[in-house]
Amino acid sequence: MWKNKFALSAFFALVSMQQIAAQADRWQQRIKYQINVNMLPEKNQLNGVEKIEYYNNAPDTLYKLYFHTYWNAFQPNSMMDVRSRELGKTVLGQNRKGENILDWDARVRDRISKLTPDEIGFQKIISVKVNGVAVTVKDYETIVQINLAKPILPKSKADIEVVFEAQVPLQVRRSGRNNAEGVQYGMSQWYPKMAEYDYQGWHANPYVAREFYGVWGDYAVNITIDKKYLLAGTGTIINKNQVGFGYEDAGTKTIPNMGKKLTWQFSAQNVHDFVWAADTAYNLIKKQVPNGPLLYVVNKKADEISTAKWQKLADTAALAYSYIAKNFGAYPYKNYSFIQGGDGGMEYPMATLIKNASIGTAIHEWMHTWFQMLLGTNESLYPWMDEGFTSYAESRTMGKLRGEDSTNWLVDDYAGYYSLAKSGYEEPMSTHADHYNTNFAYGRAAYAKGAVFIAQLGYIVGQKALDKIMLDYYNTWRFKHPNPNDFIRIAEKVSGLELDWYKEYMVNTTKTIDYAVGDITQTEEKAHVVLKRVGQFPMPIDILIIYKDGTKELHYVPLNIMYGEKQPETNLATFVHEPWKWTHPTYDLALPKGVSLIKEIVIDPSKRLADINDKNNDLVIPNY
Repeated sequence: MWKNKFALSAFFALVSMQQIAAQADRWQQRIKYQINVNMLPEKNQLNGVEKIEYYNNAPDTLYKLYFHTYWNAFQPNSMMDVRSRELGKTVLGQNRKGENILDWDARVRDRISKLTPDEIGFQKIISVKVNGVAVTVKDYETIVQINLAKPILPKSKADIEVVFEAQVPLQVRRSGRNNAEGVQYGMSQWYPKMAEYDYQGWHANPYVAREFYGVWGDYAVNITIDKKYLLAGTGTIINKNQVGFGYEDAGTKTIPNMGKKLTWQFSAQNVHDFVWAADTAYNLIKKQVPNGPLLYVVNKKADEISTAKWQKLADTAALAYSYIAKNFGAYPYKNYSFIQGGDGGMEYPMATLIKNASIGTAIHEWMHTWFQMLLGTNESLYPWMDEGFTSYAESRTMGKLRGEDSTNWLVDDYAGYYSLAKSGYEEPMSTHADHYNTNFAYGRAAYAKGAVFIAQLGYIVGQKALDKIMLDYYNTWRFKHPNPNDFIRIAEKVSGLELDWYKEYMVNTTKTIDYAVGDITQTEEKAHVVLKRVGQFPMPIDILIIYKDGTKELHYVPLNIMYGEKQPETNLATFVHEPWKWTHPTYDLALPKGVSLIKEIVIDPSKRLADINDKNNDLVIPNY
């Protein structure tokens, strides 16, 4: 736990130096925001000024800049509005009542098209200066293009001033006012945010539906609002002993504010976004995690049952932290906030907006801290590296909390993937998040198949190796925007196996796995089993042999393009066979005993192989 502001700054300075030393060939842009905001609740509007220091660490000269103005999506006939209504026309099938199942995002549907002028959202950039010179601005709805009067050279810094005003939309998706639980303000995507520029160029993605990508930086945010409001958000409240509301240090007496407004001062280092929320009826719960962060749970004041649920959420998150830190890495910031607001659950640095006190949702959103807020993958291009990895970690953590056997932890994730693979709607996971043909395919690919990607990797390399891979990935790539190849290279280094084939099949194709037990014959005193690769996705295979006397043994057939094999994972006698060449549809498995002694042959006894048809995985030998 960080004792003071100096220690936190020193930590991030050390991280930055280690990052440069460890990854000199992966440059990154850097940004520093100073944002002063005046909130006008009577109009549901705000005005603000951003003073930005932008460090161009690229080897490229920049002639333009791009900013996101997300709230302009919440207007009738916007790209988000039309995209949602068009996807809602797709018929996925029929339910038991014979009614059409439409491909709506249930949270959005056609709601944006019905917003009135005082309900819409907008963000207007009033003026922009770069290094003191006014520049021209071109509006592309949720993207603003800044045409520079003078280019920003490589390895140089630009000072940018943005004056803006905005109207908070009626809550539709992620951000907004007056959500279903009556939270007044859930303020995500609320400020003009610099788009990311990396080794692939600008990522100026219009706000159509989905994911985000941002520049690592430091935020100093001052929010002036009616003093009746309790605020929560990204970062640490610098003037907590002045604002009070329970944030103040124990034993500190806050000085009464004689004015009508109060300015909340937030500070956050090494984050790529900033969220906040405000309500006049918020309740604050504090929970210090042993050897971990201070948790804030901020919820609407309600009855005793509701309060108890939010307290349980705080207690459960604190209980889960030691398992999370051990398996996925330590949380590096001083605090984290679970804030009631939004439309379900949405992650941000050091905070999440969640609709209610669902522990599963809370754990999922907190796990996003590891796979999006600290690793910072471009989740528009690789949503499965965020949502999938997060879902995997959530399933493991929740399974551990419930005391379930580990074989059950990922059952729902596999079921979600199977439904996708058999649906006819699957698209490769390499599809851009906004460009999937259906909401259904996006959701199943990003969440379920992404989780299976990790779990099945454990089948290939062994669970112990996978656990080390996850930690090494976090420790190597946090604060560095990793891509799929960066992850798979960590997996190869830890396991000693070649794994590029796995990434290519799983990410860039929709090919499926299906293995089967074929004929069994007797040669001399040995049984020979024909194994069949029915699907087009090759894999190594575990085969369990159960003998009639009750003994068991495991037979392992590596895949030839792995160039090695995983270490034994059980105490059973294990026989390693010659690798199976991926080009060959069948494999002759020779067993040490005769057919008459065998009771059953089972492919994939651990159930980690994402085999879309497990009915042909088991052969029971009849008595002779």
